[in-house]
Amino acid sequence: MHLSIALIAGLGLRQTPRSMIGFFSVNHRFKSLGEMLMRAVIQRVSQASVRVEGKQIGQISHGLLVFLCVMQGDTLKTAEKMVSKIVNMRIFKDEKGRMNRALHDSGGDVLLISQFTLSADLRGGNRPGFSAAAPPETGQSMYEHCIDTFRAKGVLVQTGAFGANMEVSLVNDGPVTLSVEI
Repeated sequence: MHLSIALIAGLGLRQTPRSMIGFFSVNHRFKSLGEMLMRAVIQRVSQASVRVEGKQIGQISHGLLVFLCVMQGDTLKTAEKMVSKIVNMRIFKDEKGRMNRALHDSGGDVLLISQFTLSADLRGGNRPGFSAAAPPETGQSMYEHCIDTFRAKGVLVQTGAFGANMEVSLVNDGPVTLSVEI
């Protein structure tokens, strides 16, 4: 509420108009640990690459850059649903310029990057907590299952290095960036 009052005061308004109550508030749907969902941030790109220790280990020229976070409680079925959702999302332009084509329709590839920091929880303060992320062994196994599932669906997938410090470069096409939980 303090944020909305400060922002509205900055607009020179003496009272909060009824239509603006809650307009500036952050609306998050918090879940208990048992309800956490696999998360991905997906960006449509015209090119993307990843480097580890100065060496390029993955690169695509057209397709999707996917940052993936495996959460506690995720299963192989969860991973398969996420991959299916990513492959079938109609976020590529058709001949009319509308987002109406899926990855296969566009001839795109995937650069898949593991990113446990998508599990960040800032409810308790300013330092993020990552306890909702799956343990590293589970995260790596699920990440590798996602890679295998993409490949089984005929998608050319390049990857980062699980658990490594990576430098990711991209040219976002659109920009189109989506956050998905499965």
